[in-house]
Amino acid sequence: MNHAQTYHIGDIQITRTKKSKAVAPTAGRVRPLDAKTQRCKRSSERQTQISTSGNVANGFLKTSFLPKLEENNTVQVRQKTAKTEKDFYKSLSELAEHYKIEPMQTNQFEYPYNMALAIWDIEEKLKERVLNWQEIRLLQDSKKTYFISEEKYNTGTTLYYIPIEPLYQMLHDPKRKKNAQLLISVCSYLYHIANIPYYRQEDTYLYWMYEMHKDWVEQDDEAEKTETYKCEFNKAELIGDCIEKKLFNRINLQVFEQRVNSFKSFDTFDKECWQMASNAFTLYTEYPYTSIFRNAPIKNDPESEPEEYEVIGMEKYISFISHTRGWLYVSITDSINNEFNEYGSMEEPTIYKCFDGKDITNNSLDFENRLFALLNDMCFLLYNYETTRK
Repeated sequence: MNHAQTYHIGDIQITRTKKSKAVAPTAGRVRPLDAKTQRCKRSSERQTQISTSGNVANGFLKTSFLPKLEENNTVQVRQKTAKTEKDFYKSLSELAEHYKIEPMQTNQFEYPYNMALAIWDIEEKLKERVLNWQEIRLLQDSKKTYFISEEKYNTGTTLYYIPIEPLYQMLHDPKRKKNAQLLISVCSYLYHIANIPYYRQEDTYLYWMYEMHKDWVEQDDEAEKTETYKCEFNKAELIGDCIEKKLFNRINLQVFEQRVNSFKSFDTFDKECWQMASNAFTLYTEYPYTSIFRNAPIKNDPESEPEEYEVIGMEKYISFISHTRGWLYVSITDSINNEFNEYGSMEEPTIYKCFDGKDITNNSLDFENRLFALLNDMCFLLYNYETTRK
């Protein structure tokens, strides 16, 4: 079985620094994690030293015909270099055609400068013209040399936590009841189709966080505000269960279009709600079965670099939550940030494209770009409603 490996031009391997990130709530940031530098080793291969041995008079009889062997080695190296260059430019041509980029002509330069210059040129053009482009890697296995391109959505170290308590308040606000119904259709889409975790579901990360903090409060008999804190947990559970029942009802998806078309805007908040719901319905129409986790990194993916540390899963920083204000939210996010600072990196939607002569996938991160923008808008809208209401 052939095992692909990263291919470096020449003997010098470039040191790469692994970037690490922590996540922060939409309202603020946390300290970034310390980056750990991983150094690549120089090649230890050297030319074999040759020396005469034994009696000088018998030297001719004991001499190996090294010039002949060196000549054969040179031929083999040249053949290997020619094969590498041929594969390199073939793969580069496929990559450039896929991304609709005109690469610099570097064939006139000698090896390995021609390849190094071509890589520099294509990286600069990809960085400038391709949204979500992350990096390209040149790989070599026993058969060929080829490029792999990585595209990644940068989540920006943000906690995508959608508060549902403002939605509950909106449902009981006569002036905003229509807004609430519209947003319930949006959240129902996020709940059923996009598969956003809900904090009242026992297999979710936030459910475990709430339970852990609830246990801490119940065990702290001396705290002056223990009863107040317990009431807030009860409120988060009751409202969470109430809203989940509404989101679970798929009738909200069936009347989604009707609610968008019949909604009337009277102020800025109405217009923002309608625009966000319209974007959500368009996304639902174009991607009726697509989950936010469709391009989550696959554990032990052979095309991705091996991780030497734990990573923050997407399900941990994307979720519905009770609310994003008050001591309970601050307490939970403090625990989350402390935990995340112990991790090396975070999972983000990623796709790989292999340019090895086979069919190239046309996958893109268009859905992720639009969905994360929608989550941002939803969080902002609900947070602002709760703020202005108070």
